[in-house]
Amino acid sequence: MIADLLRLAALMVCLPETGKCFSPAFLCLVFPGMYERGDLLFLPLSGIILPEHYMLLPLPSVSEAVIMVESAGKILPSLSFFLSLRPQNKNMTGMIDMFAEEKRPLVLVTNDDGVDAKGIHSLTESLRGLGRVIVVAPDAPRSGHACSFTCTCPVVLQPVSDDGDITVFKASGTPVDCVKLAMHRLFRTRKPDLLVSGINHGANSSICVVYSGTMGAVIEGCIVGVPSIGFSLCDHQADADFAPAARYAREIAGKVLQHGMDRGICLNVNVPKTSDIKGVRVCRQADGYWYKEFELLCEEADKETYRVTGEYCNREPQADDTDEYYLSQGYISVVPTQIDLTAYHRIDATKYLEV
Repeated sequence: MIADLLRLAALMVCLPETGKCFSPAFLCLVFPGMYERGDLLFLPLSGIILPEHYMLLPLPSVSEAVIMVESAGKILPSLSFFLSLRPQNKNMTGMIDMFAEEKRPLVLVTNDDGVDAKGIHSLTESLRGLGRVIVVAPDAPRSGHACSFTCTCPVVLQPVSDDGDITVFKASGTPVDCVKLAMHRLFRTRKPDLLVSGINHGANSSICVVYSGTMGAVIEGCIVGVPSIGFSLCDHQADADFAPAARYAREIAGKVLQHGMDRGICLNVNVPKTSDIKGVRVCRQADGYWYKEFELLCEEADKETYRVTGEYCNREPQADDTDEYYLSQGYISVVPTQIDLTAYHRIDATKYLEV
């Protein structure tokens, strides 16, 4: 029975009256009596291998156009089958591994503020000419998603634009999803020469590195062996000027393309809110934390409603070798960050736990 289900799931359904082709997103099994009770079983096809140009999409509602496949009864007479159908996106055809033959360096760009954010547009344009720039970014803001990825629903990848130098895609998932999708779909045989994330609308210095979706994407790139850099501007204003940060981003990206980066190491770059940047300093992450992180908006008898806020505390305000220090002095901070979180200096001291 399972083999028959998989064969049915791989069907490409054509509607004679329109001539349009549809690809299934969910297989809906309806046993006798189940439809009348509204007791439907939906089987997501995310784990089924389909032809390369298929896109798996979620079923928004049962009321969406649902077409009965009459021939299904010949495969499994004891069941009736329904397929939730969406038009196949012709623009995705041929996109798989589409940059394998590109002669220029490949630069993958993403962020956590979304594909329409001012920061990523400034960054992308600043990188024009360094190589073939490929943007795969969230379709909406995903700030604070850190290294999270989507595992509870399908993720949609869509092309947005392509001018020959810059190709843009958007995805419905997190920044890490964007990197994973790019590696799976666009860079199967040739990895990007560089991954750049940002420019984030707000700082990611000190402990913010562990919460940042901008840096989550950078860490994912680092994990798969791509030299990766995150850029953030220490300015939350809606009219923030990204131009100075973009100029330095191009310079730093060009140097990393030339010199490379050690495996397991990525860069967290923060740019101060000033038009008079004094220079660039390589330094360490400041020791700090956030407190007073929630503001009570509404208190009711059975629930309370909060919004995220917070104040930053620097545990070492006198230190003159941290990112927080150099940012306060008008310098861009560059913190080499590693994905190996092992505290090697504590291994021997922790061996008392061994049995």
